[in-house]
Amino acid sequence: MELHVRGDISSVAEGLRGIAKQLNIHLSTKGYPIDVKNQHGPLRAANKDGHGEITFDKPIHFFRALGLWLEHFHKDHEFDLSENPQFELSGVMLDASRNAVPTVADIEKLLRRMAVMGLDTLMLYTEDTYEVKEYPYFGYMRGRYTTEELKACDDYAGKLGIEMIPCIQALGHLREALKWNDAASIKDTDDILLVDEPKTYEFLENCIRAASEPFQTKRIHIGMDETFQLGLGKYLEKHGYENHIDLMNRHLQKVVSLTDKYGLKPMIWSDMYFTLFAEDSKYRDENGRIREEILASIPDVELVYWNYYQGEQEVYETYFRHHKQLAKKTIFAGGAWTWNGLAPNYGKAIATTEAAMAACKKEGIKEVFVTLWGDNGAETPFSTSMPILQLFAEHTYHKEVTIAHTAKRFAFLNEGHFDDFMMLKRLDETPGVMKDNMNISMTSKVLLYQDVLIGLYDENIRGLSIGEHYQKLVPEMEQAKHNNPKWEKLFEFYEQLARVLSVKAEIGIKIKEVYEKKDFEQMRAFLPKLDWIQANVNLLRQMHRNIWFAAYKPFGWEVIDIRYGGVITRMDSVKYRIHEWLEGRISAIEELEEERLRHDGPWEMFDGLIGGNVYHRIVTAGNFSL
Repeated sequence: MELHVRGDISSVAEGLRGIAKQLNIHLSTKGYPIDVKNQHGPLRAANKDGHGEITFDKPIHFFRALGLWLEHFHKDHEFDLSENPQFELSGVMLDASRNAVPTVADIEKLLRRMAVMGLDTLMLYTEDTYEVKEYPYFGYMRGRYTTEELKACDDYAGKLGIEMIPCIQALGHLREALKWNDAASIKDTDDILLVDEPKTYEFLENCIRAASEPFQTKRIHIGMDETFQLGLGKYLEKHGYENHIDLMNRHLQKVVSLTDKYGLKPMIWSDMYFTLFAEDSKYRDENGRIREEILASIPDVELVYWNYYQGEQEVYETYFRHHKQLAKKTIFAGGAWTWNGLAPNYGKAIATTEAAMAACKKEGIKEVFVTLWGDNGAETPFSTSMPILQLFAEHTYHKEVTIAHTAKRFAFLNEGHFDDFMMLKRLDETPGVMKDNMNISMTSKVLLYQDVLIGLYDENIRGLSIGEHYQKLVPEMEQAKHNNPKWEKLFEFYEQLARVLSVKAEIGIKIKEVYEKKDFEQMRAFLPKLDWIQANVNLLRQMHRNIWFAAYKPFGWEVIDIRYGGVITRMDSVKYRIHEWLEGRISAIEELEEERLRHDGPWEMFDGLIGGNVYHRIVTAGNFSL
């Protein structure tokens, strides 16, 4: 469509030119006229009497309004729409630290999608995947971003009215950085920095300077979450035991002095202060209030409350009230559940987003974002997060939101069918799993990687007809592939995953049953199926590889290659073991002689939960490195 966008467009002109192709528009003075006004108040998109109108406050509101205008022009022609933003900040945190490091081009693609959704902030989570020139091993062979790459992303975001905020770790979650010998002097435990060590703060100053330098913003997220072993490693040896709250506060004070030095405004994850909230906490006074000296000892930082687990609004409300005791401002972080394994957990993502966003609005939370984590290798493509980002965006501009409304907006802005995407959750939401997969079953990952002869999860799935479930899913995925041409490669990958699992999921159970009957003829009939699995897992690997290299830097794919390679190679050994038994060269297949037990850790089996998202615990009862 040819448009003549005129009026108050100086703050959005560059971004408009950059986003025109995505929106299928051509900018021309001969095009359909849209008059633009930049003024305080709601965003507005209207069309009447042969010309359009857009009113916006922040640049990001212009891009959302333009998307609304185009969507309704194609449907209604005449309309007058307005929206009131519910939050002062609403954005995305993209995980670039779990092997998948999105390329600059892929980040730009995400930024364009965010702009038309109206999401105004992108936090790039980098534990060690950014360049710190003083430490050559920091992010070595991990696809770390150069300063120039980060600056390019930030410049692009700025044109679209999106603020990019660096997100690093200043205490824990630094296992990959601390594994090298050159970090020995600043290491407390395998993934936590050594508090009170001067070299630690020299290191952190270099990190803070390097991480913030490419960005225009003065905000920075410095992490500090999940440091449960703080002070229990080298610190304990050097100084003796000290309570984690005292260590946390003292360390945070020192880190804040560094952010102050560079004129930065820090935020941290709040979970390490959760012990203060307990009713029986020793940090409360006789009236049940957190003691004043404790509150006074917490440095002046913004607290980010992360929670993507509960589906009850009241839980979020309670914790928001707790946080108000500790900080002037609380920020909320929800989750898109891109880290369930190989497929997104849309059921849990929607349930938790609906509950959390309602609580945010009720409790007056002004800043929110949704996380795209990539735990255990980032096997789920981050692009699967788009339906949840769309839901998050609609909550950002409406007090009440329906899935039907979200689906319509998703169809226009992302050129995909929402219901087809929702089908992906059925790869993990299988028979035996509770509705919406609230207990986080990773069925597809477990059954792809688990060993046919060892079968650590065979007892967990026995009697659930899992293979039949996947078999029925294959033609539905194939249809979804045809329904969504812009997303063809994504659905092709998941169609192939369902196809592989329709055969592989229960084959270990069947082989053991046949072995126990000593039915040589039936056992021989399994050999072609093992050949088929071997070939089709390799095809699945190739499809996954195409998606990876289209979006991410190459570093990290070697891990996924090794995982697929393990399945393929083990099939060869399974066939070898069966042949040896069939030909009488061995009297027993010892792996099949073992009694099958239900998997008992590290994630307990409850309410249909099948497995945990940790590769090395799925494939063997042995170990990889000790």
